[in-house]
Amino acid sequence: MAKNTPEQQVEKISSGYTFEGGAITLGAALVDGEVHPEAQVRLPLKMMNRHGLVAGATGTGKTITLQVMAEQLSNAGVPVFLADVKGDLTGLSTPGISSEKLLARTQSVGMEWKAASFPVDYYSLGGSGEGIPVRATVSSFGPVLLARIMELNETQESSLLLVFHYADQKDLELYDLKDLRAVIQHLTSDEGKADLAELGGLSSATAGVLLRELVALEAKGMEKFFGEPEFDTTKLLRIADDGRGVLSCLELPSLLQQPLVFSTFLIWLLADLFEELPEVGDADKPKLVFFLDEAHLLFNDASKAFMDSITNTVRLIRSKGVGVFFITQTPKDVPGEILGQLANRVQHALRAFTPDDAKALKATVSTFPTSDYDLNEALTQAGTGEAVVVVMNEKGAPTPVAWTRMWSPTSNMGASPAETVKQVADASPLMQEYGTAVDRESAFEVLAARTTARDAAASPGAGSGTADTGPAPQERRPSASRPPAKQDNPVMDFAMQAAGLLGKELMRGMFGPRRRRR
Repeated sequence: MAKNTPEQQVEKISSGYTFEGGAITLGAALVDGEVHPEAQVRLPLKMMNRHGLVAGATGTGKTITLQVMAEQLSNAGVPVFLADVKGDLTGLSTPGISSEKLLARTQSVGMEWKAASFPVDYYSLGGSGEGIPVRATVSSFGPVLLARIMELNETQESSLLLVFHYADQKDLELYDLKDLRAVIQHLTSDEGKADLAELGGLSSATAGVLLRELVALEAKGMEKFFGEPEFDTTKLLRIADDGRGVLSCLELPSLLQQPLVFSTFLIWLLADLFEELPEVGDADKPKLVFFLDEAHLLFNDASKAFMDSITNTVRLIRSKGVGVFFITQTPKDVPGEILGQLANRVQHALRAFTPDDAKALKATVSTFPTSDYDLNEALTQAGTGEAVVVVMNEKGAPTPVAWTRMWSPTSNMGASPAETVKQVADASPLMQEYGTAVDRESAFEVLAARTTARDAAASPGAGSGTADTGPAPQERRPSASRPPAKQDNPVMDFAMQAAGLLGKELMRGMFGPRRRRR
């Protein structure tokens, strides 16, 4: 099949990236080494919940591409979540600096550049940094994600699931790590032997392993990431007073030594959003676009349960109006069952220095439709700030492949000063809500009180008629969600108790987190 002439190729790209609805602009097409500002390469807002991939070798411009996309999404009224692994994206809250070189480049790609800052909320995991603290309760985090952080095998993961099941049944709230530790200690104690036997699939030896792994987790300082107030993930959907989408930037530079922690917390945010958001159907623009940086860390040594859960979450969350973009070096970093769901591709340059690099290049080329470009050449010779692009058009078909020179950010390319980040974070109304940790009564306190009461009852004189053994057990009040069972209807009483237990089990989603009752 004969290739198009350069003029035909430019026309094909220009018409292929012209859409009726709203869109963000990625850049201008390059054909035969010449940039064509009349052939603007765009991405339809309507199709951004079909997910995407931003890939490329280190130093090829992936972070700048994220910044360009985030700015335009904000201007379109779409909130954005970004994981800032290296601290480069803090520049979003500071206007960019004009220069002769910058203006010459932006003019060449048909961009009218004007310095701007954007509404940003800076976050940090557990308050480890200047941003608004993001915490999760252990119960909400769930056993599958916690098992990944604890690096448990599949047998131990199943045992941890039984511990969560036990805590649910006994109304032992798991807010922080000491709550989970207290439950496991109870199950391995003499008093908890009967409860441990009831669980069946949990041996005392495995419970001891879980306890040791949990203590090791606390020794690494992980306890600050769990607790209350738990972050409400729907806060990521905030719109600023001027109608622009708020950019939620989670700072992670201090967590590069703990990749499992940060990558797993990102998945918790996504899974919790899936559980909380309603179905929206087809919309003109997404409710949120979620950028997952260093995506390869999500899948390294992942258990089957984790992989199944993340695959289903990505597949189904688009119906909630959320688009997910994975950022990594090559498409090979993303499992095939997830890669097949990523309809929008922005592929920066790859390097082919080793046989493994050559294999990765060949695999990447195979993921693109047939085009007029020599993709082996394009993907190895693209300069910094250039990428090969293919997206889904408004009819659900792929656009023509376009070697693209990307637009430039209008905010600062690089980190903002630390004092600026702190000022922005402190000024957010969310800092008042999440800035200070709280410690409510939960499993740790309940089990400690039971131990104290039991020790008091066993002390000398406890059996005499004058000994004070504490208040008499109070009758459990009926749940507000259902009326009390009638005493003269034992069948109904049994049915309602069973329904209550089933309801509690159904509160746990794909990763095993228990949904919050708002």
